[in-house]
Amino acid sequence: MITLHHLTKRYGDKIAVEDLTLELSPGTVTGFLGPNGAGKSTTMRVILGLDAPSSGTALIGGRRYADLDRPLRTVGALLDAKAVHPARSGRDHLRAMALSQGIPFSRVEEVLTLTGMTEAARRRTGTYSLGMSQRLGIAGALLGDPQVLMLDEPVNGLDPDGVRWIRTLLRSLAAEGRTIFVSSHLMSEMELTADRLIVIGKGRLIADEPMERMVAAAGVLVRGPALQPLADVAPAARWTGPEELTIGDQTPEQIGRLAHELGLMLYELRRVESSLEETYMRLTANSIEFGGEA
Repeated sequence: MITLHHLTKRYGDKIAVEDLTLELSPGTVTGFLGPNGAGKSTTMRVILGLDAPSSGTALIGGRRYADLDRPLRTVGALLDAKAVHPARSGRDHLRAMALSQGIPFSRVEEVLTLTGMTEAARRRTGTYSLGMSQRLGIAGALLGDPQVLMLDEPVNGLDPDGVRWIRTLLRSLAAEGRTIFVSSHLMSEMELTADRLIVIGKGRLIADEPMERMVAAAGVLVRGPALQPLADVAPAARWTGPEELTIGDQTPEQIGRLAHELGLMLYELRRVESSLEETYMRLTANSIEFGGEA
Protein backbone atom coordinates (compact mmCIF):
# COMPACT_ATOMS: atom_id res chain seq x y z
CA MET A 1 0.00 0.00 0.00
CA ILE A 2 1.13 3.55 -0.78
CA THR A 3 -0.11 6.36 1.47
CA LEU A 4 0.36 10.06 0.80
CA HIS A 5 -0.75 12.48 3.52
CA HIS A 6 -0.85 16.20 2.70
CA LEU A 7 2.26 15.73 0.55
CA THR A 8 3.81 18.97 -0.68
CA LYS A 9 7.04 19.49 -2.61
CA ARG A 10 8.52 22.89 -3.45
CA TYR A 11 11.57 23.76 -5.52
CA GLY A 12 12.34 27.30 -4.45
CA ASP A 13 9.25 29.38 -5.22
CA LYS A 14 7.74 26.71 -7.48
CA ILE A 15 5.23 24.26 -6.01
CA ALA A 16 5.57 20.92 -7.82
CA VAL A 17 3.13 18.96 -5.63
CA GLU A 18 0.61 20.59 -3.32
CA ASP A 19 -1.25 18.99 -0.40
CA LEU A 20 -1.71 15.60 -2.08
CA THR A 21 -3.51 12.98 0.02
CA LEU A 22 -4.03 9.50 -1.46
CA GLU A 23 -4.19 5.85 -0.47
CA LEU A 24 -3.33 3.23 -3.10
CA SER A 25 -4.61 -0.21 -2.18
CA PRO A 26 -3.39 -3.71 -3.12
CA GLY A 27 -5.09 -5.58 -5.94
CA THR A 28 -5.61 -2.46 -8.05
CA VAL A 29 -3.91 -0.89 -11.07
CA THR A 30 -3.96 2.83 -10.36
CA GLY A 31 -3.33 5.08 -13.33
CA PHE A 32 -1.60 8.41 -12.69
CA LEU A 33 -2.49 11.09 -15.24
CA GLY A 34 -1.70 14.75 -15.75
CA PRO A 35 -0.21 17.20 -18.27
CA ASN A 36 3.53 17.70 -18.58
CA GLY A 37 4.76 19.49 -15.47
CA ALA A 38 1.74 18.37 -13.42
CA GLY A 39 3.92 16.78 -10.71
CA LYS A 40 3.57 13.08 -11.52
CA SER A 41 7.28 12.26 -11.67
CA THR A 42 7.97 14.45 -8.64
CA THR A 43 5.35 12.56 -6.65
CA MET A 44 6.96 9.25 -7.56
CA ARG A 45 10.44 10.55 -6.73
CA VAL A 46 9.28 11.68 -3.29
CA ILE A 47 7.65 8.29 -2.62
CA LEU A 48 10.97 6.62 -3.50
CA GLY A 49 13.01 8.96 -1.33
CA LEU A 50 14.84 10.53 -4.26
CA ASP A 51 13.46 13.93 -3.25
CA ALA A 52 12.53 14.98 0.28
CA PRO A 53 9.01 16.32 0.80
CA SER A 54 8.67 19.94 1.83
CA SER A 55 5.83 18.85 4.10
CA GLY A 56 3.55 15.87 4.55
CA THR A 57 4.45 12.20 4.26
CA ALA A 58 4.83 9.49 1.62
CA LEU A 59 4.79 5.94 3.01
CA ILE A 60 5.04 2.44 1.54
CA GLY A 61 3.45 -0.16 3.77
CA GLY A 62 3.42 2.40 6.57
CA ARG A 63 7.17 3.17 6.31
CA ARG A 64 9.33 5.68 4.50
CA TYR A 65 11.33 4.23 1.63
CA ALA A 66 14.58 5.13 3.43
CA ASP A 67 13.51 3.01 6.39
CA LEU A 68 12.89 -0.19 4.40
CA ASP A 69 15.44 -2.91 5.16
CA ARG A 70 15.67 -4.29 1.61
CA PRO A 71 13.61 -1.87 -0.48
CA LEU A 72 13.69 -3.85 -3.74
CA ARG A 73 11.87 -6.67 -1.96
CA THR A 74 9.09 -4.24 -0.99
CA VAL A 75 8.78 -1.85 -3.92
CA GLY A 76 9.96 -2.11 -7.52
CA ALA A 77 10.22 1.06 -9.58
CA LEU A 78 11.06 2.27 -13.06
CA LEU A 79 11.39 6.03 -13.48
CA ASP A 80 14.03 6.33 -16.20
CA ALA A 81 14.69 3.37 -18.48
CA LYS A 82 18.00 4.81 -19.67
CA ALA A 83 19.46 5.27 -16.17
CA VAL A 84 21.87 2.34 -16.49
CA HIS A 85 25.63 2.10 -17.11
CA PRO A 86 25.95 1.92 -20.92
CA ALA A 87 29.03 -0.33 -20.82
CA ARG A 88 27.43 -2.94 -18.57
CA SER A 89 25.44 -5.84 -20.00
CA GLY A 90 21.79 -6.16 -19.12
CA ARG A 91 22.46 -9.31 -17.13
CA ASP A 92 25.32 -7.71 -15.17
CA HIS A 93 23.14 -4.68 -14.44
CA LEU A 94 20.51 -6.92 -12.85
CA ARG A 95 23.13 -8.99 -11.03
CA ALA A 96 24.57 -5.85 -9.44
CA MET A 97 21.07 -4.94 -8.25
CA ALA A 98 20.56 -8.47 -6.93
CA LEU A 99 23.84 -8.41 -4.97
CA SER A 100 22.82 -5.18 -3.24
CA GLN A 101 19.66 -6.83 -1.88
CA GLY A 102 20.74 -10.40 -1.23
CA ILE A 103 18.67 -11.68 -4.17
CA PRO A 104 19.90 -14.93 -5.80
CA PHE A 105 21.13 -14.78 -9.40
CA SER A 106 18.50 -17.36 -10.32
CA ARG A 107 15.93 -14.60 -9.89
CA VAL A 108 17.81 -12.53 -12.49
CA GLU A 109 17.26 -15.28 -15.04
CA GLU A 110 13.57 -15.50 -14.07
CA VAL A 111 12.87 -11.81 -14.71
CA LEU A 112 14.89 -11.85 -17.94
CA THR A 113 12.68 -14.67 -19.17
CA LEU A 114 9.53 -12.91 -17.97
CA THR A 115 10.42 -9.73 -19.87
CA GLY A 116 11.72 -11.47 -23.00
CA MET A 117 15.24 -10.16 -22.49
CA THR A 118 17.24 -13.39 -22.09
CA GLU A 119 19.11 -13.11 -25.40
CA ALA A 120 19.54 -9.34 -25.31
CA ALA A 121 20.90 -9.51 -21.74
CA ARG A 122 24.34 -10.42 -23.12
CA ARG A 123 24.63 -7.08 -24.89
CA ARG A 124 25.78 -3.77 -23.43
CA THR A 125 22.85 -1.61 -22.39
CA GLY A 126 24.26 1.31 -24.36
CA THR A 127 23.25 -0.53 -27.54
CA TYR A 128 19.63 -1.01 -26.43
CA SER A 129 16.65 0.64 -28.09
CA LEU A 130 14.23 2.49 -25.84
CA GLY A 131 11.87 -0.49 -25.92
CA MET A 132 14.62 -2.88 -24.83
CA SER A 133 15.65 -0.47 -22.07
CA GLN A 134 12.05 -0.36 -20.87
CA ARG A 135 11.91 -4.15 -20.68
CA LEU A 136 15.19 -4.25 -18.76
CA GLY A 137 13.91 -1.57 -16.39
CA ILE A 138 10.74 -3.57 -15.76
CA ALA A 139 12.88 -6.65 -15.12
CA GLY A 140 14.76 -4.63 -12.51
CA ALA A 141 11.52 -3.45 -10.93
CA LEU A 142 10.33 -7.06 -10.63
CA LEU A 143 13.67 -8.40 -9.37
CA GLY A 144 12.77 -8.44 -5.67
CA ASP A 145 9.28 -9.88 -6.29
CA PRO A 146 7.84 -6.75 -4.63
CA GLN A 147 4.29 -6.17 -3.44
CA VAL A 148 4.35 -2.58 -4.74
CA LEU A 149 5.24 -1.64 -8.32
CA MET A 150 5.70 1.93 -9.56
CA LEU A 151 6.26 2.63 -13.27
CA ASP A 152 6.62 6.04 -14.92
CA GLU A 153 5.61 5.91 -18.61
CA PRO A 154 6.48 2.20 -19.04
CA VAL A 155 5.01 1.87 -22.55
CA ASN A 156 7.28 4.52 -24.11
CA GLY A 157 9.24 2.93 -26.93
CA LEU A 158 7.34 -0.37 -26.88
CA ASP A 159 5.83 -1.82 -30.05
CA PRO A 160 2.15 -2.93 -30.07
CA ASP A 161 3.09 -6.41 -28.89
CA GLY A 162 5.12 -4.91 -26.05
CA VAL A 163 2.28 -2.58 -25.05
CA ARG A 164 -0.11 -5.53 -24.89
CA TRP A 165 2.46 -7.50 -22.89
CA ILE A 166 2.91 -4.80 -20.24
CA ARG A 167 -0.87 -4.38 -19.98
CA THR A 168 -1.34 -8.11 -19.36
CA LEU A 169 1.57 -8.16 -16.90
CA LEU A 170 0.22 -5.29 -14.81
CA ARG A 171 -3.28 -6.76 -14.71
CA SER A 172 -1.94 -10.16 -13.63
CA LEU A 173 0.26 -8.64 -10.91
CA ALA A 174 -2.70 -6.68 -9.53
CA ALA A 175 -4.75 -9.89 -9.55
CA GLU A 176 -2.10 -11.40 -7.26
CA GLY A 177 -2.86 -8.66 -4.72
CA ARG A 178 -0.04 -6.26 -5.53
CA THR A 179 -0.27 -2.46 -5.54
CA ILE A 180 0.37 -1.13 -9.06
CA PHE A 181 0.96 2.61 -9.63
CA VAL A 182 1.61 3.58 -13.26
CA SER A 183 1.72 6.87 -15.15
CA SER A 184 1.12 7.25 -18.87
CA HIS A 185 0.10 9.76 -21.52
CA LEU A 186 -1.38 7.01 -23.69
CA MET A 187 -5.07 7.37 -22.85
CA SER A 188 -6.35 4.45 -24.89
CA GLU A 189 -3.96 2.07 -23.16
CA MET A 190 -4.67 3.44 -19.71
CA GLU A 191 -8.38 2.94 -20.34
CA LEU A 192 -7.69 -0.77 -20.95
CA THR A 193 -5.26 -1.22 -18.05
CA ALA A 194 -6.26 0.82 -14.99
CA ASP A 195 -8.98 0.12 -12.42
CA ARG A 196 -8.69 3.55 -10.83
CA LEU A 197 -7.47 6.90 -12.12
CA ILE A 198 -5.81 9.77 -10.32
CA VAL A 199 -5.53 13.03 -12.26
CA ILE A 200 -3.38 15.92 -11.10
CA GLY A 201 -2.66 19.31 -12.59
CA LYS A 202 -0.16 21.95 -11.46
CA GLY A 203 0.59 19.71 -8.49
CA ARG A 204 -2.98 19.52 -7.23
CA LEU A 205 -5.45 16.65 -7.21
CA ILE A 206 -8.13 17.09 -9.88
CA ALA A 207 -9.87 13.71 -9.84
CA ASP A 208 -9.68 10.34 -8.09
CA GLU A 209 -12.27 7.98 -9.53
CA PRO A 210 -12.79 4.36 -10.60
CA MET A 211 -12.32 3.90 -14.34
CA GLU A 212 -16.02 3.20 -14.94
CA ARG A 213 -16.96 6.61 -13.54
CA MET A 214 -14.35 8.37 -15.67
CA VAL A 215 -15.87 6.95 -18.85
CA ALA A 216 -19.50 7.05 -17.75
CA ALA A 217 -22.30 7.48 -20.27
CA ALA A 218 -22.28 10.93 -21.86
CA GLY A 219 -25.92 10.72 -22.97
CA VAL A 220 -28.17 9.37 -25.71
CA LEU A 221 -27.46 10.17 -29.36
CA VAL A 222 -30.55 10.78 -31.51
CA ARG A 223 -30.50 11.29 -35.29
CA GLY A 224 -33.52 12.22 -37.38
CA PRO A 225 -34.86 14.69 -39.98
CA ALA A 226 -36.89 17.01 -37.70
CA LEU A 227 -35.77 16.89 -34.08
CA GLN A 228 -36.59 20.44 -32.95
CA PRO A 229 -39.75 19.36 -31.05
CA LEU A 230 -37.64 16.83 -29.15
CA ALA A 231 -34.96 19.43 -28.42
CA ASP A 232 -37.63 21.76 -27.03
CA VAL A 233 -38.94 19.29 -24.44
CA ALA A 234 -36.09 16.88 -23.65
CA PRO A 235 -33.97 17.83 -20.61
CA ALA A 236 -30.24 18.43 -21.16
CA ALA A 237 -30.59 18.23 -24.97
CA ARG A 238 -27.87 19.79 -27.13
CA TRP A 239 -27.33 19.89 -30.88
CA THR A 240 -24.25 17.93 -31.96
CA GLY A 241 -25.00 17.98 -35.70
CA PRO A 242 -27.53 19.30 -38.26
CA GLU A 243 -29.83 16.33 -37.64
CA GLU A 244 -28.34 15.07 -34.39
CA LEU A 245 -29.04 15.63 -30.72
CA THR A 246 -27.25 14.34 -27.63
CA ILE A 247 -29.53 14.15 -24.61
CA GLY A 248 -28.27 13.64 -21.08
CA ASP A 249 -29.95 12.18 -18.01
CA GLN A 250 -32.25 9.94 -20.09
CA THR A 251 -32.24 6.34 -21.28
CA PRO A 252 -32.71 5.35 -24.94
CA GLU A 253 -36.07 3.83 -23.95
CA GLN A 254 -37.27 7.11 -22.43
CA ILE A 255 -36.16 9.12 -25.44
CA GLY A 256 -37.73 6.60 -27.81
CA ARG A 257 -41.11 6.85 -26.08
CA LEU A 258 -40.95 10.64 -26.10
CA ALA A 259 -40.09 10.72 -29.79
CA HIS A 260 -43.00 8.36 -30.51
CA GLU A 261 -45.41 10.62 -28.60
CA LEU A 262 -44.18 13.57 -30.67
CA GLY A 263 -44.62 11.61 -33.90
CA LEU A 264 -40.96 11.95 -34.90
CA MET A 265 -39.03 9.78 -37.35
CA LEU A 266 -35.67 8.61 -36.01
CA TYR A 267 -32.66 7.34 -37.96
CA GLU A 268 -30.62 6.37 -34.92
CA LEU A 269 -31.03 6.09 -31.16
CA ARG A 270 -28.17 4.84 -28.97
CA ARG A 271 -26.30 5.45 -25.76
CA VAL A 272 -22.91 7.14 -26.17
CA GLU A 273 -20.03 7.09 -23.71
CA SER A 274 -17.35 9.64 -23.10
CA SER A 275 -13.85 8.37 -23.88
CA LEU A 276 -11.12 8.68 -21.29
CA GLU A 277 -9.31 11.13 -23.55
CA GLU A 278 -12.38 13.40 -23.71
CA THR A 279 -12.84 13.28 -19.95
CA TYR A 280 -9.14 13.88 -19.32
CA MET A 281 -8.99 16.88 -21.67
CA ARG A 282 -12.02 18.41 -19.98
CA LEU A 283 -10.60 17.87 -16.48
CA THR A 284 -7.15 19.28 -17.28
CA ALA A 285 -8.20 22.16 -19.57
CA ASN A 286 -7.15 24.75 -16.98
CA SER A 287 -4.03 22.91 -15.81
CA ILE A 288 -1.88 22.82 -18.95
CA GLU A 289 1.44 24.49 -18.25
CA PHE A 290 3.16 23.90 -21.60
CA GLY A 291 0.52 24.56 -24.26
CA GLY A 292 0.91 25.53 -27.92
CA GLU A 293 -1.27 26.99 -30.61
CA ALA A 294 -3.18 24.54 -32.78
